[in-house]
Amino acid sequence: MLNGKTILVTGGTGSFGKRFIARALSEYPDLKKIIVFSRDELKQFEMSQMSEFKNSQKIRFFIGNVRDGERLKRACEGVDIIIHAAALKQVPAAEYNPMECIKTNINGAENVINAALDCGVKKVVALSTDKAAAPINLYGATKLCSDKLITAANNMKGNRELSFSVVRYGNVMGSRGSVIPFFIKQKSTGKLPITDESMTRFNITLDEGVDMVMYAIEHAWGGEVFVPKIPSYKITEVAKAIGPECEYPVIGVRPGEKIHEEMITETDSLNTLDCGKYYVILPSTPIWSVEDYCSKFNAKFVNPGFKYNSGENDQWVNAEELRALIKKNVDPNFEV
Repeated sequence: MLNGKTILVTGGTGSFGKRFIARALSEYPDLKKIIVFSRDELKQFEMSQMSEFKNSQKIRFFIGNVRDGERLKRACEGVDIIIHAAALKQVPAAEYNPMECIKTNINGAENVINAALDCGVKKVVALSTDKAAAPINLYGATKLCSDKLITAANNMKGNRELSFSVVRYGNVMGSRGSVIPFFIKQKSTGKLPITDESMTRFNITLDEGVDMVMYAIEHAWGGEVFVPKIPSYKITEVAKAIGPECEYPVIGVRPGEKIHEEMITETDSLNTLDCGKYYVILPSTPIWSVEDYCSKFNAKFVNPGFKYNSGENDQWVNAEELRALIKKNVDPNFEV
């Protein structure tokens, strides 16, 4: 699938980018080249020194910002596949600096689209977030707008052999700035602050996120939003998993935060297929036959009124299961 291909990863020094690139290099030995496109030269240097990448002759580090369309086009020369993972994603920071979030998440997505159209790219897969479903914060709103831009870009491709699709998933276990690394760091203080005792979140590992993107690269027809079937956890269970002896002071919900996250809204259900391992939200104006798509992937429409949120999930992980997942996917030295 990736052998012989040149891939560009925007935000390639992030948690997802590094794992995706490591997997791609390991699983596809005949891959031609991977371009890490990001704006922080220190993170690029630190990544270049990591054991997974240090001796690779197939990685190129390209300083640039997705806000800069001309620079992005230069980076995309000869690229077959773009994985668009660059984003400003911290909810409080986005609320305080709204235009900066808009410039990166919305204008950046438009620049990715134009670069793909102009440079002969064959496939674009953009990463989204559960916060893009019925958004109540600016970050979620910008990602919803980005999703709409990406899916609608299929209408502009003309005769090009090119597809744009989106992968939407929940909180990535152990990603930078997420709750698990924060709680591990705070454990020594004896207090793990939680926002609300009833709060829930979806949970996905980095490798599961990479699996989804690999699936989209191979199977997307263009315009889909892929949504995984993944478990939820209660924030109280995360606290118990990491610091069972700690106090859990309730500090209140932060601006722009939901009690339960959504990935498919009731309105989305009208265009949502159940494809077995994943749900697929169809584009509002598909350029291919939905009947053929359902036949190809053995898919069927979900029931009217269906919705998929972390509070009404039928899969859950408890504190004990979370400990095992943390040790396996976040910190091999983690002990309680």
